[in-house]
Amino acid sequence: MAEKDIGKALTEVLRGFQGAAPGVMGSAVVSVDGFTIASELPGSVEERRVSAMAAAMLALGEQTANEFEHGGLERVFVEGADGYTIVTSAGPEAVLAAIAGKDAKLGLIFLQMGRTAESVKEAMA
Repeated sequence: MAEKDIGKALTEVLRGFQGAAPGVMGSAVVSVDGFTIASELPGSVEERRVSAMAAAMLALGEQTANEFEHGGLERVFVEGADGYTIVTSAGPEAVLAAIAGKDAKLGLIFLQMGRTAESVKEAMA
């Protein structure tokens, strides 16, 4: 699949994720190097910064889980006063990031992120 087609397919995957996970305000698929592959982020969010931070968060989370022998990393979760940022692996070359509001149902988001990460892996295979 051509790069442009992959980006389009992943944008549709992200739209589906956001539709299935109420409270998610934005999401992105980024490379492990921190470059945007596809995104559905609010206009107030700088895509390039989110991509770089998401990749860095996942890398640091993996190192931390390794260092403390926690097993394979499931996700990196940041809770702020007004919302959440959640990052998970979406295969060897991609990271899935989500931004959610404070009232979001985290269990549903975690479930949908797992499913979405699998869809991302398939689309990029």
